[in-house]
Amino acid sequence: MAKTLSLALLEISNLAPSFIVADLCAKVANVKILGIESTDGAAQCIKLAGPVADVQEAANQAVALAKRMGSSAFVSILPAPLEVTEALVNSPPQFSPLLGLNDARVPKEGNMSNSTDALGLLETQGLVAALHATDDMLKSSNVVLAGKEKIGAAYVTIMIRGDVAAVQTAIEVGKQTVERLGGKLILADVIPRPHAELAALLPK
Repeated sequence: MAKTLSLALLEISNLAPSFIVADLCAKVANVKILGIESTDGAAQCIKLAGPVADVQEAANQAVALAKRMGSSAFVSILPAPLEVTEALVNSPPQFSPLLGLNDARVPKEGNMSNSTDALGLLETQGLVAALHATDDMLKSSNVVLAGKEKIGAAYVTIMIRGDVAAVQTAIEVGKQTVERLGGKLILADVIPRPHAELAALLPK
């Protein structure tokens, strides 16, 4: 990391809200998403790098968006991080045998087959409602399953892709399914065109 760059660390409750917040950060400021790391609980830490004014602007807008979504947000800005801090922030993902996945999402190339695809996010607490909703979403519209992620405490995030209208329809169907089953819905939302910085973090 260049010496002129600063860090912003944003801790957001739950995975789906952290994806939406990270996408906004990349769109509103000249920042690079270094990754999204699990706290071994529901909260996720978004790690951004860029000029101090940009990371501050991204952080300010991130907090405002998180509050609008009903999510908690904790932010820390490091204007001139030490090399040892940079190394700690950029440490490679660790595999969690309990969850069967890595504890951090870091950029990878070519993760969305079509950059114009919308991304649908459905997050629940509880697996039954998430799986039932996934089946209903895939049957309701011309969308594809992009991934399923767990972050502990029974939180499950389902990701779907397709054109905006199809994804919006599918996510609404998924939301209705979760509510009909009495499941705990955390978030149901659509990112019409995910920023490339976010797309690089998503499952293939």
